[in-house]
Amino acid sequence: MIVPALMMHYAFAMAMQSESSLVAIVDDDDLMRSALQGLLKAVGLPSRAFASAEEFLNSGQQHQTACLIADIRMSGISGLELQTRLNAEHCQIPTIFITAHGDAQMRMQALRAGAVEFLTKPFDDEALIESVQAALES
Repeated sequence: MIVPALMMHYAFAMAMQSESSLVAIVDDDDLMRSALQGLLKAVGLPSRAFASAEEFLNSGQQHQTACLIADIRMSGISGLELQTRLNAEHCQIPTIFITAHGDAQMRMQALRAGAVEFLTKPFDDEALIESVQAALES
């Protein structure tokens, strides 16, 4: 069941539903990936989940991705390093970082490199959906 606070987002999500509104989720935590996919599905946003930055980079989905939700701290390539690589390839995807281990310096680095938002776990579902909306509208 969609929580009432997210119902207002449903009309927006349905309007944005297309190949170009794909939200990529990159997180090495299985439960977090699954929860994020469920949340996005509940509001009608198409998503695809990846267990690592390497998996996302190897998928070829970068140019079909309208918004990226990425964990900061992952084994292998970190979320910040993923952002740096995408920017170097002139593939600037509006990015929302999520982390349980962030600090002010990390937040500033991410935002200066073009991140849309930097959310600390645990975060509010509505805040995430609003950030995704902002990213898709940019």
